Amino acid sequence: MDKTQAEISVPKPEFRFDLSHAGIIRLVTAVIAVSMALYHIWVILPPALGGQGTPEAIIFRGTHLLFALALTFLIYRRAGTNAAPSPLDYVLLILAVAPVSYLFWNYDYIVNRIYYVDDLSLADKAMAVLLVVLIMEATRRLIGWALPITAIVFLCYALFFAKVEPERLLDQLFMTTEGIFGQPLGISAAYVMIFVLFGSFMERTGTGQLFMDFALSLTGHTAGGPGKVSVVSSSLFGTISGSAVANVMVDGPISIPLMKRTGFKPHFAAGVEAVASTGGQIMPPIMGAAAFVMAEFLSVSYGQIIIWALIPAILYYVACFAAVHFEAKRHGIMGVPRSELPVLSTTLRERGHLFIPVATILIVLYSGYSAPLAALAGTLLCFPVAALRASTRVNVRIPIIIDAMIDGARNALAVALACACAGIVIGVVALTGAGIVFTQAVLGLAQNYLLLALLLTAVAGIVLGMGMPTTPAYIVMTSLLVPALIKLGVVTPAAHMFAFYFAILSAITPPVALAVYAAAGLAKADLWASGWAAVKIGAAGFIVPFMFVYEPALLMIGDWPTIIWRFILSTAGIGLLAAGLHGYLLRRATLWERALLIATAFCLVKPDWVTDLIGLALVLIVIAAQWPGRDRAPLPAKPARPV
Repeated sequence: MDKTQAEISVPKPEFRFDLSHAGIIRLVTAVIAVSMALYHIWVILPPALGGQGTPEAIIFRGTHLLFALALTFLIYRRAGTNAAPSPLDYVLLILAVAPVSYLFWNYDYIVNRIYYVDDLSLADKAMAVLLVVLIMEATRRLIGWALPITAIVFLCYALFFAKVEPERLLDQLFMTTEGIFGQPLGISAAYVMIFVLFGSFMERTGTGQLFMDFALSLTGHTAGGPGKVSVVSSSLFGTISGSAVANVMVDGPISIPLMKRTGFKPHFAAGVEAVASTGGQIMPPIMGAAAFVMAEFLSVSYGQIIIWALIPAILYYVACFAAVHFEAKRHGIMGVPRSELPVLSTTLRERGHLFIPVATILIVLYSGYSAPLAALAGTLLCFPVAALRASTRVNVRIPIIIDAMIDGARNALAVALACACAGIVIGVVALTGAGIVFTQAVLGLAQNYLLLALLLTAVAGIVLGMGMPTTPAYIVMTSLLVPALIKLGVVTPAAHMFAFYFAILSAITPPVALAVYAAAGLAKADLWASGWAAVKIGAAGFIVPFMFVYEPALLMIGDWPTIIWRFILSTAGIGLLAAGLHGYLLRRATLWERALLIATAFCLVKPDWVTDLIGLALVLIVIAAQWPGRDRAPLPAKPARPV
């Protein structure tokens, strides 16, 4: 295991002093990034501990955006990230900083004017246009064209179809907290930044190795063990990264080669890693950034979001785990010999203390404190906890702490700019009433049939998510599609969770499946084969949202007997769906047995006692047919190669 441990060790610090042009830019970037991290820590700290407390909305969100714009134009340069900034990059940097600085300089004027009534000055208009354009350019550099084009479409709708006066539109977007400086950017500033910083601190203290060794020691020896290791470790990595692609790039270099060595086909290995890593955003206790947006939109605590998300996340990972198990059994793929795996007791003794920051976040959250304060407590504990034992004390050094803050700031940029750009869309929707128009259009298309409305919403979520991160995709869906679902009778938490899920699942849905692209590259596998393998492995992920819409008990809404009963049947149904899709239950399944298993799965996941009885009858038929041959080996076992 020495090689494996070396591969997943904490990256060496990259921060170096260099007096060349590029070196000076790196130094300036590092100073801004560290300042951004320290600022967000400072505003979260209670005044009793030396903190300032959260500033007024425009100041707080504007400062967050100012840091994000400055870092974006310094790091994501027009000529490429390895080149020094061009003169154009410097010009854009100055122009991007100017509008936010203008708001700060004229703060009294901004907060005392009556928006929509007091006319904008020429400077107000110029700064508003400048900020809108440069936010879209910064967003394009970070995540591509999809979200900026969406913003442009909505701006055109406002100006040319809704006939909104340009001055009023600029007022909404720039001079109020209903546009660029609206709730999405506020969530990025208050929640996302500190949780991303926590993930960066966890990664730098060696928690990645803990997760991998923990997963190997638990499941590495079982049938298809490396695939199950990927499922377990990726769900754990979700606590330190809200990005499916980031999870793949951290976990994949270890789990994918292990899966290939033990007999899994490259495209299947890529599919497993992509699906498992994508689920990190829905896996409590620390989910993706969109979960914090949902908490704010619904005016509930983040702890409540965790409760709603728990059973669907378990079902998602049960399906992924079962897919790996049945595929391994069908092909006779064994696990890694125990002698070559980490020992669980040794892993916990040497690195188990690194779980303390995660546990701290949960304790602080459920003690009634805010999510940002809980994340701050976990963040500040990371390096002191790492210093408790010699095995992790090597990571407690000033350069590594600085690098952790730099990485945290850099990793928060995509969400910050996406939220600012999404604020443009939200501002237009609020000003023009486009949300009501869109809701009526969806209701008209669905003809009051809930299933059709759900299918339209699912397709929209996947399409939106193909070109933009989960957070802005979810925000757009919340504005345009969720109200239609609620009007058709879906309970509000289920409607929001439905949109949240499908914004995430675009990462594994061809043709644009970013998590699959990353995993297929690591596995050296065909993109399309990997994509369809991911859809097959993650099939339950596409079904679970429909399940909790029709049965809110899966969100822990309702009485406990119903919640427990539906959870048991849904878990069985999801497992049987994986068995049917992958062709194995007690032995290799024939075509008719696979069809019955899939039919059983759909019967059990539908919340109705009649379908429950039908499903139980069907599965008994399959078990009776397979029982006589259950002890026969399906194929000669393939011994695992050394790790």
